[in-house]
Amino acid sequence: MKDMTFGTILAVFEEMFGIGLFWTLVAVAALVTVGYVYVLIRDHSISWRKFLLAQLSMPIGAILSVWFVLLVTNSKLTDLGGPVDIIVFLGIAVAGAIGIAILVYTVQSLMRPKH
Repeated sequence: MKDMTFGTILAVFEEMFGIGLFWTLVAVAALVTVGYVYVLIRDHSISWRKFLLAQLSMPIGAILSVWFVLLVTNSKLTDLGGPVDIIVFLGIAVAGAIGIAILVYTVQSLMRPKH
């Protein structure tokens, strides 16, 4: 793997997760993103109370995302081989934390709209 192209990265993710699960995850992420943008445009501002609750959910999202990747890839934490693996897992945790915060904020805003 000499060149790191978008196609290469896409092929690696499809191989890791399977084509169906990978594209389902992409579709869910796109749906949540569209919902988040809709909520921001509709409300014209951020609700700091909802934002705080969304931030409190971030550790749960980080743990669940790492657990999900370990489950889907049939790996264990003992399989980590070096610094690059730890950096990848930290990236997964950060992405999961941000993703769950966006999801929680969006769901709260859709359930309890601003008056």
